[in-house]
Amino acid sequence: MAKLDKKTDFFSRHRRRDAGRLFWTACALAFVAGMVIYPRIVFEGAVTGLNIWWNIVFPALLPFFIASELLMNFGIVHFMGVLMEPVMRPLFNVPGAGSFVVAVGFTSGYPIGSMVTARLRSKGLCTRVEAERLMSFTNNSSPLFMLVAVAVGMFNLPGLGAIIAGAHYLSNLTLGFLLRFHAGNDCERISKISAVTGNPLTLAFRRMLEVQRQESRPLGKIIGDAVRSAINNLINIGGFIILFAVIIRLLTVIGFIDHLARCLGILLLPLGFSRELLPALSSGFFEMTIGTKMACEAAAPLAQQVAAVGMILAWSGLSIHAQAASMISETDIRMLPFIISRAAHTCLGGLYTYIIYTWSGIAGKIAATAAVSPAKWPGCWSLITVNFKLFCIFIIFLLFIILIGIFFSLAARLRILFLKLK
Repeated sequence: MAKLDKKTDFFSRHRRRDAGRLFWTACALAFVAGMVIYPRIVFEGAVTGLNIWWNIVFPALLPFFIASELLMNFGIVHFMGVLMEPVMRPLFNVPGAGSFVVAVGFTSGYPIGSMVTARLRSKGLCTRVEAERLMSFTNNSSPLFMLVAVAVGMFNLPGLGAIIAGAHYLSNLTLGFLLRFHAGNDCERISKISAVTGNPLTLAFRRMLEVQRQESRPLGKIIGDAVRSAINNLINIGGFIILFAVIIRLLTVIGFIDHLARCLGILLLPLGFSRELLPALSSGFFEMTIGTKMACEAAAPLAQQVAAVGMILAWSGLSIHAQAASMISETDIRMLPFIISRAAHTCLGGLYTYIIYTWSGIAGKIAATAAVSPAKWPGCWSLITVNFKLFCIFIIFLLFIILIGIFFSLAARLRILFLKLK
């Protein structure tokens, strides 16, 4: 009987896999048919995706991709893993090395949190469940995108940048606190840093030096490999952005976006959402940047526009989901917890954005100081300046996290000494 059950389960798994493969085969054939029927639409969508990648994504993520590769090769992740274990474990139920993912994810943008998490998992610095927790709350929209592209370039209201970014990060941190209870019965274990006795700061430096001694490549080779890996990842991301830009154009032409908007209206219209925001939300379901731009241009109250942008940024779009899936494709990290957390982040992001915008009392100030000129995307030099400032903020944030770890480590050391003297 047991053999029969195993055989039945084996065939059912194969049937599900075959059904999935047939579904994606049908989607690929439909996509090729759309390219043949609407070649001009496909070309325009590809150009739109290329512009988004080259003007926004590439300059925003390249420094962070290179820096994260270099810092991991130089042992900074292992240093922070020893130092931040007493902080990260009780807050988010992840190892201390996850503090590096938090620093990178909250100061750069999608999908670098997934990439660094996959690296930690491949190096054995976290379990699969811990990697799923990290990946779920460290994938954030880029501050460059929220503060510059959305607030200045789309809304033409710089004051909205702090509201959108603050609500986005606050809702993701809330999600991180809640995710500490995800899969609490995790059977997999890694070596516990807290079990090692001695000065945590000394142990952290010793661990970092061990990693550096194991690195046999010369400095030029390390930097070259970091740049090469960053460029390859960004080209991969650019392909996803262009692909989903074309898909959105095709789905708009055949009317699928309108049908999806009507389905969303069943849920959102009773909550008071404007009907004009539904096409933006349905487009944002697939691609974040296009949906955000449509929400900024919708004929709806500003409070609802801002809330819709918060929801779109939190969901991040199937394009980002596909990018994250490609980053973890060589690991055993599952995508389902990430997708569920994005849905939860969507609800929290929209709610927090609306509450902060409504209760902050700056809505009137924003309306009074709004410029009457049309919104303009900042020039190339302005983007480079802002990106350099954000990179400096990333370094400062990283140092701040290290200082917090040193403080907690010294506090624990003093407590042990006090108990011995007592």
